[in-house]
Amino acid sequence: MSRGSHALSRSTRVFFSFPEVTDPARHRDYNAWHQLDHRPENLALPGVLHGDRWVRSPECRAASAVDADPVLSAAQYVAMYWFAEPAGPAIEEWAELGQTTLEQGRRPELDWTRRRLNGFFRPLGGRVAPGVEISAEALPHRPHRGVVLEVLRAEEPSSVAAEAGFGVLRRAHLPAVLALPGVLGTWSFASRDVTLREGPGVGEVRRETDRGRLTVVLHWCEADPVEVAATLPAVVEEPGLRTVLRTPLRTITPGEWSWFD
Repeated sequence: MSRGSHALSRSTRVFFSFPEVTDPARHRDYNAWHQLDHRPENLALPGVLHGDRWVRSPECRAASAVDADPVLSAAQYVAMYWFAEPAGPAIEEWAELGQTTLEQGRRPELDWTRRRLNGFFRPLGGRVAPGVEISAEALPHRPHRGVVLEVLRAEEPSSVAAEAGFGVLRRAHLPAVLALPGVLGTWSFASRDVTLREGPGVGEVRRETDRGRLTVVLHWCEADPVEVAATLPAVVEEPGLRTVLRTPLRTITPGEWSWFD
């Protein structure tokens, strides 16, 4: 199989969710529902190519180099799903499953979770670290210990300043991260249509429809992501592009859900 024939290399939409469990007593319930019901049903859909999720445990939060966005900061988990092409029918089938399971009484988390960020991103490409033999398209499928997540914001994503910032990210920052011990590879994603929920309770709902307002970068780690995060180079802080969150996230093992007890 050639590197360009991987299904992930053809995907144009990835969904990210940053959930906050609002009831501290329900973290185990949330993980049991998501890992043993919700995620398997999603991955069984023919239009879902891949899915994963990670936890921002208290240890991960304490190791965050940047935590400047109050909306994203509240989330304790990050989930992602890659969609097959054509993305439209695949996403519609996925949304239908979500509604059907609600109608079956299988969405208990709705009462005690808030999705701080929900939305669709365009994959910009991936790279693997020197010495990693698999392709970038295979990287998300590889067993790993966690990721280091970076979220960057461009106030004017179509501006000259933003383009310069994206250039620094692509040509300087990412190669420096890939050279670090314990890093397997990296993927970047640009926002296309996302919803953010601010404030307590239901809060204010705000949509970001400007293309490229947010960039999500994931660095896959074969070493402890908390230790890897401590070695990353300086955050991107350019006039047109600034980092609003950098945090390690741990891989979630079924049944090992005691971080918030």
